[in-house]
Amino acid sequence: MLAAERTPMKSARWLVPLLACAAVLLIAIAGNPRARPSGPEPKILRIAMNTGDLPTTTGAPTQGLEGMRFAGYPVFEPLVMWDLRVTDRPPGVIPWLATDWAVDPADHNRWIFHLRRGVTFHDGAPFDADVVVWNFRRFFDPKAPQYEASAAAVAKARASVLKGWEKIDDHTVAITTTTPTSYFPEILTSVLLVSPARWREAGGDWHEFARRPAGTGAFRVEAVDRTVIRLRRNPHYWNTARSAKLDGIDLYAMAEPTTRIAALRSGEVDWVENPPADAIPFLKRNGYQVVTSPMPHVWAYFLRVTPDSPFHDVRVRQAINYAMDRQGIVTLLNGAAQPAKSFWKPGDVRYGHPVNDYRYDPATSLRLLRDAGYPHGLPTPVKVLTAPVASGQMLSLPMNELLQQSARKAGFKLEFVVVEGNQMSALYNNPKSPKMAAVYAVNKGYNTGEMTYLYFWLYPPNLAAYEDPVAKRMMDAYRVNFDPTKETAILATLHERLVDDAPMAWVVHDVNPRAFSPNVRGYTPAQSWYTDLTTVDLAR
Repeated sequence: MLAAERTPMKSARWLVPLLACAAVLLIAIAGNPRARPSGPEPKILRIAMNTGDLPTTTGAPTQGLEGMRFAGYPVFEPLVMWDLRVTDRPPGVIPWLATDWAVDPADHNRWIFHLRRGVTFHDGAPFDADVVVWNFRRFFDPKAPQYEASAAAVAKARASVLKGWEKIDDHTVAITTTTPTSYFPEILTSVLLVSPARWREAGGDWHEFARRPAGTGAFRVEAVDRTVIRLRRNPHYWNTARSAKLDGIDLYAMAEPTTRIAALRSGEVDWVENPPADAIPFLKRNGYQVVTSPMPHVWAYFLRVTPDSPFHDVRVRQAINYAMDRQGIVTLLNGAAQPAKSFWKPGDVRYGHPVNDYRYDPATSLRLLRDAGYPHGLPTPVKVLTAPVASGQMLSLPMNELLQQSARKAGFKLEFVVVEGNQMSALYNNPKSPKMAAVYAVNKGYNTGEMTYLYFWLYPPNLAAYEDPVAKRMMDAYRVNFDPTKETAILATLHERLVDDAPMAWVVHDVNPRAFSPNVRGYTPAQSWYTDLTTVDLAR
């Protein structure tokens, strides 16, 4: 027994000098630059997104427009794209996978797109007209083998006017709409194209495709797991003038604002979306970059105008707009917001001259409620659906708590139904759900940069059941107008009508706050929900 116990000890004696030699060798390698692996460390930007989960990587990302921002445009691309390098005004659309386009002068329902040549997907497959047709069938043809119902639901919501498509030749396609739509190119920015060859390689399984997807973007997806999406630079990107400066990007979902800030402070990430307002002064004092830029966004209450709702009466809709303490919200957010009294801002040429100039005015709110038959001293109850985390939600819970207090002084008793972000979107699109019983408003961030969203609001079905024949006629006039010199006047008149009819309670415009570690360089603060990640770099 004892001899057996000694045997391992004897046989291990030779390990001691060997380990000592190994330690010396490692120290020598560490201290000798020539002995280290050649080349600099890869520049990997780590981003903490304000999402409850990672976006999907199928070319139809979930998690709203934040999903499109990070798991959409960097990897997959549309025919036309927002010009995200413009910083002094909201971006317009520019050629992308299509080099040019035009509406058919004989048929305003038909658009001709000429496709860019020489573009390849991440898997090496070529981009051409057959690819475009295949992708449109994925979203809009339920009989196609590649049809994906969940992605189709999102695409159809954004591109509801799209009717058909046809290949004219290998590099030209025609796309038709259900009705003349002057802003149709804007709509196509949301339809991202993927490689049919990679989908077939994945056995026709979109879940398998998502593990190794192929788009045409400046970044490719290297790996996806439950905690991170790893994007890496596409060395064969067609748009050499906009090649990525980074070697890669790691995307993390961090719903809690305090978690994002802790990750930034500890060096776990380099970039956080929507830093909590109370952390902004600390970050600035300690050398972190906090950047903001105007963006086409409004944080609002979507008001339900069904006959059973108090908001069926326009006076009650106007009253709640006078019950919103917008400046209080701006103060709460340490200036990272702007008061919102409508879709667009007063300096916008589309603003017009509405009668109502909404501000926090409890006396006016109470007067309007009395005129509508609600007795003074008995707060009007309003149940509001909201989510703590979702694209565009800002810091919804503390913001709503402040409004709850200020609105009570103006005659409203706000109660909140808090759900997860994706569930909120699903309920918004399904107003007849039992969970929506007695819910008279939905609080969510709203994109005012694309006319599609205004179109949604004016054409039911929608949660609000809002329908104004006068506003619809104005929207129709804009939609069929192909003369840019007339569009501003049309939109200004339409905006006046909507502000005074008050289908929502507008609160604040977001200013797109982000916080970076000191080594982040090259960020272009586009006035958009999206950002150009190809300009971003990391200082060594």
